[in-house]
Amino acid sequence: MFVYLVLAALQFAAAFLGAPSAIQVMRLSIGGDAQNFIQAGVSAVVVWIIGVVASLAIQDVRMPTSSTLVSTLIGALIGAALTLPAVRQYIPFNAPPPVFWITGAIIGYMVRR
Repeated sequence: MFVYLVLAALQFAAAFLGAPSAIQVMRLSIGGDAQNFIQAGVSAVVVWIIGVVASLAIQDVRMPTSSTLVSTLIGALIGAALTLPAVRQYIPFNAPPPVFWITGAIIGYMVRR
């Protein structure tokens, strides 16, 4: 169980720091709410890739499948939907938008592991 806590921390840090760099490399020029969903998708892929690398490096972590990638994407998109202004007003705490979709991606990853 401790291994999965370490994995979740690694995934969060990599997605929080790596996804914006990946988006800059892709040179996407989409603005508004659509950019949040694109960033959520890129963050979900980063979370899944970290899971693949961790499964190769750490013995107790299982290799994620393609269905894990899909559930990670779904979780990230649900998290991105929570950042829409119409929904955000009902959330009682204030956090940066990437926290929502990265947390959703990690939850989606852990559900299907």
